[in-house]
Amino acid sequence: MRALRRLHEAAVGLLLWRGRAAAGGGSRPAASEVLSQHLRQRGLPHWTSYCVKYSAVRNDQFGLSHFNWRVNGANYHVLRTGCFPFIKYHCSRAAPQDLALQNAAFTALKLLNAGIPTLLYGIGSWFFVSVTETVHTSRGPVTIYFLNKEDEGAMY
Repeated sequence: MRALRRLHEAAVGLLLWRGRAAAGGGSRPAASEVLSQHLRQRGLPHWTSYCVKYSAVRNDQFGLSHFNWRVNGANYHVLRTGCFPFIKYHCSRAAPQDLALQNAAFTALKLLNAGIPTLLYGIGSWFFVSVTETVHTSRGPVTIYFLNKEDEGAMY
């Protein structure tokens, strides 16, 4: 997995025209910090679905496709995928579960299809982004993108 991560970071770095020094993350916040801060800023919503640009964050959740994420005592099931030029998150508040099998299955599917569907999803998302929001992190503001406006307090 470590070799795959390095290959992925190098490919994304080349696509974003980042030099070797910037590939490690530099002053960009971790994607996990953006995730946690977004959930806090939204008041721990029942669900949310957003994209963040690869170029805006350090991809510290590489290899995670379906996982639990705790924020301020609330647990979320997070579906996450790289869909260049974005990382896509879909989060639903739910009780903690063992998601290891689903995580492995989603990761295997992404490897088997060489990431082509997720690349197409990312390119399509670029054209349909209609709402943005600023997430405040310890390393400064990060813009996240939504394909549609989310209703605050909505269960679905």
